[in-house]
Amino acid sequence: MLASPPAAHQFEIGVYSFVELTPDPTTGASISPAERMRNLLETIELADQVGLDVFGIGEHHRPDFIASSPATILAAAAARTRSIRLTSAVTVLSSDDPVRVFQDFATLDLIAGGRAEIMAGRGSFIESFPLFGYDLDDYSALFAEKLGLLLKLRESERVTWSGKHRAALDGLGVYPRPLQSPLPVWIAVGGTPESAVRAGTLGLAMALAIIGGMPERFAPLVSLYREAGRRAGHSPAQLTVSINSHGFIADDSRQAADDYFPTFALMMNKIGRERGWPGITRAQFEASRTLRGADFVGSPQEIVEKILFQHELFGHQRLLLQLGVGTIAHDKMLRAIELLGTQVAPVVRAEIARRVGPAS
Repeated sequence: MLASPPAAHQFEIGVYSFVELTPDPTTGASISPAERMRNLLETIELADQVGLDVFGIGEHHRPDFIASSPATILAAAAARTRSIRLTSAVTVLSSDDPVRVFQDFATLDLIAGGRAEIMAGRGSFIESFPLFGYDLDDYSALFAEKLGLLLKLRESERVTWSGKHRAALDGLGVYPRPLQSPLPVWIAVGGTPESAVRAGTLGLAMALAIIGGMPERFAPLVSLYREAGRRAGHSPAQLTVSINSHGFIADDSRQAADDYFPTFALMMNKIGRERGWPGITRAQFEASRTLRGADFVGSPQEIVEKILFQHELFGHQRLLLQLGVGTIAHDKMLRAIELLGTQVAPVVRAEIARRVGPAS
């Protein structure tokens, strides 16, 4: 049975994960990849049960993540869930084959009864490029070309196409076809105006990552996106925005911060050392979780207030939180999912519905 999409005016709240496999910052112990995967699937099941709208899995090819194949994980989750939408977050399209991406997510859509989505991006890590034989000098060209092919694949069963970075297709059929027509494709944007304009011009939904700085600095990107879409002749209702950010929730604010910061700092400082960034301090972290900071870390009420504050800035339709950067204790992650679904989402949906009014 095809899953019903949310009402046009309903604000969507969801979670995404990179499926970290990092050690406990206190003990230094790590769980096995198999246990981590079992925990993840239990998390997705709970997210579905408590009424969250979306769960996303990010693609990485590093030893500290075990999600190199998001569609495979999402297919396992599809068989264990009923309503939640299942998306990549992101698919690194530049180093993948759009035909296989389309086939994988069309298959997922069939398993899930019409709940699959693709979030396509260029990725924040580069390991996949040498792994699959691509040149980083072609970073931008690869994405533009492959996105064009992916969109043609979802438009028609048989495709004629040629490009520089993949063998041509001459009227070939691509199967299976998904239940949803078209299969939803989001463009993941990390902060470049060109990416926002491209998403708007194509009339695709935009997922904007805000993982640092003051969120209001990103408002011009949302405006650029909507203006580009308007100029290209797309309906405003078609120009959907998701804000994707880091976060964590506990029963009280201090507990959330204390549970989250050690694992967050461990992961972010490791990445910082690789890229020549300074380490994050507790003071910086505390600033980031204030109302005008980027991170959603606190009590349910604080998270509600922050979502509504950002909705005033962006007028967006979806929020996805990476609940936990680094490996959070599984019982605490389950509690965070429960709080997001039962204490945050209903309040936010009701208030935004009141602000926006009935669907036209």
